[in-house]
Amino acid sequence: MNMISAIEQGYMKEMPAFNVGDTVRVFVKVVEGDKERLQPFEGVVIARRGSGTRETFMVRKVSFGVGVERIFLLYSPNVDRIETIKKGSVRKAKLYYLRGKKGKAAKIKEKEREAITNNQ
Repeated sequence: MNMISAIEQGYMKEMPAFNVGDTVRVFVKVVEGDKERLQPFEGVVIARRGSGTRETFMVRKVSFGVGVERIFLLYSPNVDRIETIKKGSVRKAKLYYLRGKKGKAAKIKEKEREAITNNQ
């Protein structure tokens, strides 16, 4: 097992810390003909699974009234970068219950931001 994890370390790249419930924007490399461009996919992370280079996460968004879910490999060469838009406050590891909700019922409470106070 140590040999496998040692090989996997070479394929890992720096990724931002995000959790289930966070709203993220994933930039995916899309090849069209001989050109390559970045396509953003923005939504809520509803699941994470696996570990090491095999770790995946599922992002859900509603596009034109239709729910769209997409699974990404965290360390895939097709994932250029991940931006965290909002931190969500959730109590479950998997948010599959969002599939049956719509509108305000599907809203996730945002984490409290730490107040910065200047004592002068």
